[in-house]
Amino acid sequence: MPELPEVEVVRRGLAAAVTGRTITGVTALHPRPVRRHLAGPADFAAQLGGQTFAEPQRRGKYLWLPLAGGDAVLAHLGMSGQFRLERPDSPLAPNTRIVFGLDNGPGKTGTAELRFVDQRMFGGLSISPGGAELPSEIAHIARDPFDEAFDLGAAVRRLRLRRTGIKRALLDQQLVSGIGNIYADEALWRARTHYARPTQTMSRPQAAAVLTAATEVMSAALGHGGTSFDALYVNVNGTSGYFDRSLAVYGRAGLPCPRCGTPIRREPFMNRSSFRCPRCQRRPPGH
Repeated sequence: MPELPEVEVVRRGLAAAVTGRTITGVTALHPRPVRRHLAGPADFAAQLGGQTFAEPQRRGKYLWLPLAGGDAVLAHLGMSGQFRLERPDSPLAPNTRIVFGLDNGPGKTGTAELRFVDQRMFGGLSISPGGAELPSEIAHIARDPFDEAFDLGAAVRRLRLRRTGIKRALLDQQLVSGIGNIYADEALWRARTHYARPTQTMSRPQAAAVLTAATEVMSAALGHGGTSFDALYVNVNGTSGYFDRSLAVYGRAGLPCPRCGTPIRREPFMNRSSFRCPRCQRRPPGH
């Protein structure tokens, strides 16, 4: 699933594509992607017609498109959700689920369509009443390290109060948001920390080093357009990110650690996998 850098790439693309544009019509081609809108696809379309998009926003992995009237379209990309900006006369891509007609808008040349494409349909869109500033549905999500109001010291205190492994803590979106499996593994490698290290045993500098490493690796990924392992993650113009070429440990089982040359190890973790260097990231005693 997309993590903070991938969602931020999408947000930036949407900001350039839709900000200030008015929705001329909405067509839901399949009901499942609007299943969270309990009134149904027809009501979803009726409520959004004539609304104007403000600048899209993000918190962690969560994306929303504020509307000038104060509501918002909350977007959950799931495993394969994409937004694509296309000409109205261009053929629909396979698995196109929702189409927003857009006027030409300020500084734009001609009308366009914003299309939500989702092969696996684990994602979806819903209307969040009054959610332009922050949808209530995600108000419980912690701020992410790119948020101007993010407090590193407070995040360190919360992390050290947990009685869990450090990777489990990093994946807890109510502790610090935006970090998923890929960037957790990369951050822990940078901080030379094993994923099972108990958070309550970490000093403040150690905990801060892990969170700082997560910020650094996500910033580097953002500069490369995010991480794409297949064609399911793309920007609004259809381009893929290429940070996967710069990953140190994730997906590199058996390959040499970039720091010490020891073969990277893949281990089961929470119904998924963790990748680590057994020399740089030694297992804590008792784990």
